[in-house]
Amino acid sequence: MKKLVFLVTVLLIAVLAGSVVQAQDLELTLWIYDDGRLEVLTQLGEAFEAEYGVGVSVEVVDLTEIRNAMTLGAASGEGPDMIIIPHDNLGPIVENGAALPIDLGDAAANYLTSAIDGFSYNGGLYGVPLAVENIGFFRNVDLVPEAPATWDDVEAVGAALLDSGDVDSAIGLPDLTYNSYPIFTSFGGYIFGRDATGSFTIEDVGMNNEGMVAGLTWIEHLIEEGLISANVDWEASHVQFETGRSAFILTGPWAINRFETAGVPYAISAFPAAEEGGAPGYPFLGVQGLVVNANSEDAILAQTFAVDFLATEEHYQMIFDAEPRPSAWASIFESASDPNTAGFNAAGANAVPMPSIPAMGYVWDAWVNAGALVAQGELSPQEALDSAVAQVLAQVAG
Repeated sequence: MKKLVFLVTVLLIAVLAGSVVQAQDLELTLWIYDDGRLEVLTQLGEAFEAEYGVGVSVEVVDLTEIRNAMTLGAASGEGPDMIIIPHDNLGPIVENGAALPIDLGDAAANYLTSAIDGFSYNGGLYGVPLAVENIGFFRNVDLVPEAPATWDDVEAVGAALLDSGDVDSAIGLPDLTYNSYPIFTSFGGYIFGRDATGSFTIEDVGMNNEGMVAGLTWIEHLIEEGLISANVDWEASHVQFETGRSAFILTGPWAINRFETAGVPYAISAFPAAEEGGAPGYPFLGVQGLVVNANSEDAILAQTFAVDFLATEEHYQMIFDAEPRPSAWASIFESASDPNTAGFNAAGANAVPMPSIPAMGYVWDAWVNAGALVAQGELSPQEALDSAVAQVLAQVAG
């Protein structure tokens, strides 16, 4: 039935365009921002054409160009029919009216709730989730055979290894923001709260709440005790871990290749809790998904590709096999068996999508500055985070 409706739609579009012959020349354009899925999406596009008679051209385009096309040119009908983006780029596209609302119907139950949450905005769904991604808690299993339960345990193990000369740093913190977020959340910290629709809102800023302050205070304590350097550095933290000179690091899938090349024995697990028996810290969740250009002349056809054709377990399995990022399709996510994927899944079990509201764009510089001021001993955690919130609110107010 769906295919019949689709074919009627194609013919109607062609007739409105002035020629039935044009139905055979229709081609959808899909822009993606990396080439990891290029081959499999091209194959799926060919399968769609074989079944529906409409081609799909898949092109790798820089993410900045995708954002610009969807926020600046989409209203005039320019740009692609579909895009694949990280969910935190969604807000301005929805605000601009360039994202077509998506109705998955009963099929929504096939997806991770958190993945649906990632592409929801102001109470509506504006994308079809494809994959999820989050950081994990890495440990050197030769130095630390069992995963510590609390951050105090991490400190105790790291301090003992530092005292014995086995490591140069108790734990690797690539930054004091994104990668350290599970420390903050374990103490009850958050960036933005949610409104009655479940959407993140600037009306509830948690950047300087008690939990955020407690997390930054713990990091400050490690620096004061000489357990980690005051000069937090992305590359240095990864080098220390891969050379066996740090027992722990908080990082993501992008580090796997370098760690395996270096031969460091590692395991990935859930994040520690702030206290014994407490809830483990959780990271930001990144969700990649497909958004349909609401201003495309072929938006209905693009929606058919995204919702009626692409969204099957078979096709999601093909996407996962081609590039094994944790799938947004629940059954595929839950069946992951390789240690790395299972470890990231455990670390991200309670992950919350990074807020996609425009105000999140103001958070990063303010948060980085707060961490640096504390690390260098210039402000207390409370003072630094209060200043960060003031900076964000001032920018929002314009």
